[in-house]
Amino acid sequence: MSQYGVGIISTGHSLPEQIQTNAELCLHMQDVTPKWILSKTGIKRRYIAGPDDSASGLSIKAALQAIHKASVPVDEIGLIIVATFSPDYMFPPVSAKIQKELKAIHAQIVDINTNCTGFVTAMTLAADRMKSDPDIRYSLVIGVELHTRYIDKSDKETSIYFSDGAGAAILVKQEPGRGLLGSKFKTDSSTYESVRFRGGGSSFPFTNRSFDPAIDYIEMNGLATWKQAITNLPIVVKSVCSSVPIPVEEIDFFIFHQANLNLIEYVMAKLKLPIDRTFTNVEEIGNTGSASVGIALSDAFDKGLIKPGSHLLLAGVGAGFNFGASIWRM
Repeated sequence: MSQYGVGIISTGHSLPEQIQTNAELCLHMQDVTPKWILSKTGIKRRYIAGPDDSASGLSIKAALQAIHKASVPVDEIGLIIVATFSPDYMFPPVSAKIQKELKAIHAQIVDINTNCTGFVTAMTLAADRMKSDPDIRYSLVIGVELHTRYIDKSDKETSIYFSDGAGAAILVKQEPGRGLLGSKFKTDSSTYESVRFRGGGSSFPFTNRSFDPAIDYIEMNGLATWKQAITNLPIVVKSVCSSVPIPVEEIDFFIFHQANLNLIEYVMAKLKLPIDRTFTNVEEIGNTGSASVGIALSDAFDKGLIKPGSHLLLAGVGAGFNFGASIWRM
């Protein structure tokens, strides 16, 4: 066992000011009604980044909330990990800009992209790094997305889901047996092409070509995504519980990637757990990708739903497809 435990001491989140209702979104699509969107997704509205919003800006707002709640001196943050697939630039990493703006001068920085599993992945990577480096006392983990910059509003496979925002958490070293107890990850790449954003990648660079809606918007096969999630998300949840070990039914609270309300309800039913053991805000916020677990975690903390001494399970599913879950003793 490591000489350190690593636990969550504070959270924060930030959302753009602009809200888009289902009725407003339906103005951009044919043969789609607000009632249909709600029945398919459980989503009532979503947040849309304005022209002055940026991944770094939303991240810094969420980070400052978490820092202030924990009363952590910024110069004592030793690590910043940002999970995103919509950073300010292709490079340098957005975590470097956040380090600069926060004046976290002693922090190592990392950007990661495991799509919507990003926040769960980043939390585990931060905890593992802290356990191996005695000089890192605090870490800042951020998930952030500006999805709607890459969405075709007329595409009902994508526009009805995606939203923008940032979630953050501060991790601290604690006594062994507290904080992160275990994590597990799983990848099923058999449907790799089912959710993708090709434009700007080295196979589809922006140079020497004009905008092409066939590749420069996010694409999603909803049915393939649903099948992957309902199959593999319960598997990774059970896997991490077995590794700790702790029975699934003894987990006190669950925070899932906020992809779709129907999906979360289905997974809880498949795990034979009551729906009141989880928290959802996808109804009011939408799917914020790598940010969604962080935003939901922060929201649940603010509402007093996560109790000291409880066992918390975080779980996500992302394009690729990749799955992750971690258990924390609060």
